[in-house]
Amino acid sequence: MADKLSVVRDGGEWRIGPGAASDAVVLANDYLSYLADRNYSAQTVRAYAYSVLPFCRWLADEAIALDAVTTDVLLRFLASCRQASVPGRPGRNVVRMDGRRANGYAPATINHRLAAISGMFSFRAMRDPDARNPVPKGKEARRLSAGERAGLLAHVDRRPRYRSPLRLREPRLLPRSLDRQEVVALVGSLRSFRDRAIAGLMVFCGLRSGEVLGLQVKDVDLGGRWLLVHGKGSKERRVPLDVDVAGMIQTYLLAERPETTNTELFVVAKGAHRGQPLTPAGLRRIFRYHREKAGVPAGHPHALRHTFGTALAEAGVDLAVMQALLGHAHIDTTSRYVHLAPAHVKAEFDAARECQRTRR
Repeated sequence: MADKLSVVRDGGEWRIGPGAASDAVVLANDYLSYLADRNYSAQTVRAYAYSVLPFCRWLADEAIALDAVTTDVLLRFLASCRQASVPGRPGRNVVRMDGRRANGYAPATINHRLAAISGMFSFRAMRDPDARNPVPKGKEARRLSAGERAGLLAHVDRRPRYRSPLRLREPRLLPRSLDRQEVVALVGSLRSFRDRAIAGLMVFCGLRSGEVLGLQVKDVDLGGRWLLVHGKGSKERRVPLDVDVAGMIQTYLLAERPETTNTELFVVAKGAHRGQPLTPAGLRRIFRYHREKAGVPAGHPHALRHTFGTALAEAGVDLAVMQALLGHAHIDTTSRYVHLAPAHVKAEFDAARECQRTRR
């Protein structure tokens, strides 16, 4: 039964199926419907569906009923997640530089699964106060996370954040950006003005891939060179439009975009789905082909956005302006790019060393 469970879209809503409707699957689907009713985005609901799916499969494989789930059961599930192998990754004998297996799930992935499961059981407790919540609660779960103790605005908000003690420690990694040669090679391999405009919106305007696909024709002001971007959490922001990207979009609208009743800016140019909105899977397919063709293995869509943020940091742009352009909810997220100014860091380091030499 467990191998038949998958994430499907039924009537515009994400749910788990089509296997037998166990208590865990029924609760998971009710929870996903609850998230949709609370106006969570379709991408968020889909992400939560894929996070609770492994738990439903594991319960079915272990023949554990939903009412029998305890904290110990959750610990066993998390242990299985840490030991699981990701299909298509290198073998178990391949180890990263930090000592972790290269074929395992990232701590962030496991923590997202735990957050989804915790939310699902909190939803059950909200409906049935007598139902037991296996996720530990109490004083130890009311602690400030590392990100909330640091940052420029840490003194403003000191309220305790609920964090499960089951969470894994996540490595704090710097965003991976592309250098100039990689950007030129990747963008140069794109042949259509549509694809070049998509890449330009990411690398010169800092848009996320979902924001690019969500652009409507009316959201683009080519004359004033402004974009109305619908970001994460249904937040809107206005972003300046690069003049070269504006030219690509104008050429695409005049010469390439097929006649269609759809209002999305970027649509499929040919084939059976001609005129339909470009999907996330279609965008990933485009970048997968061209990063192999250009020889830029790190040329993922989000790497282009990181390149934009890195360029702003190296140019000395104010942190608040960077936050507004990138659409970050918290300035701590934006501050990561400040550490990505290698040219400035090296210049300051060389200046300090030269000052030390002259004082000898």
